[in-house]
Amino acid sequence: MAARKKSEEPSIDVDEVLTDEELKAVAEEDGEPAECKTKPENGPRTVVVAEDEAVNRMDLVAMLEDNGYEVVGQAANGEEAVELTRKFRPDVVCMDVKMPRMDGIAAAGIICDENIAPVVMLTAFSQTDLVKKATGAGAMAYVTKPYEESKLLPTLEVAMGRFAEINDLLDNVERSERKLQETTDQLKETEEKLKKAEDTLEERKLVDRAKGLLMDKADFSEQGAFRWIQKTSMDQRIPKKRLAQTIIAKYGDPKPSETDER
Repeated sequence: MAARKKSEEPSIDVDEVLTDEELKAVAEEDGEPAECKTKPENGPRTVVVAEDEAVNRMDLVAMLEDNGYEVVGQAANGEEAVELTRKFRPDVVCMDVKMPRMDGIAAAGIICDENIAPVVMLTAFSQTDLVKKATGAGAMAYVTKPYEESKLLPTLEVAMGRFAEINDLLDNVERSERKLQETTDQLKETEEKLKKAEDTLEERKLVDRAKGLLMDKADFSEQGAFRWIQKTSMDQRIPKKRLAQTIIAKYGDPKPSETDER
């Protein structure tokens, strides 16, 4: 059958090959919507805001959104803050110190222990003792009330920068530890190979000497002596090294330094 000429091939509009719905379905086959797979490098910074006072929370959210941040979650207590942070994994968390059910310090400790996001504590001037506890729990920075753009925004950027630097250092440490472990394993493997090579060389020397003694004392040919040692070792399940040492001990001159097993 003659091949179809190029001019006879059906003409298909590129846009009709797959519909938008079909393309989206393919992109979402792994269970994750296509638009959620990667975050654009120039996308807005995401924030979870945890503040139990509704008015303060709304003011803070408005300030952040006015400055290009995306508030992905709002919490009225520490438990909600932890849940929302785990769910959305934001770039930063703004956390009030004093909140019901779970205070901000405890919530910050959980978030920092899980290394999800940097936490910026929101505190009053009279809460310096709590600030120390918060930084001890892992908070990256703090901002005092009332919230001001000139204080809040730089603090958020500093916290995110410090968080990134710390994680880079942790990654470097992990890579160094893995490399050290790989090097240690390689060294151990090399030592084992070297020991095996040394044992093989020692065995070969002993077998050659034993073979020579059998040729000299028992009138074996070289090939016959080697076959006898090999067959006897297999039949009697005696290592060739041990068998060779026994032959040397019986027929050879006493040489303790060579016949002693290492």
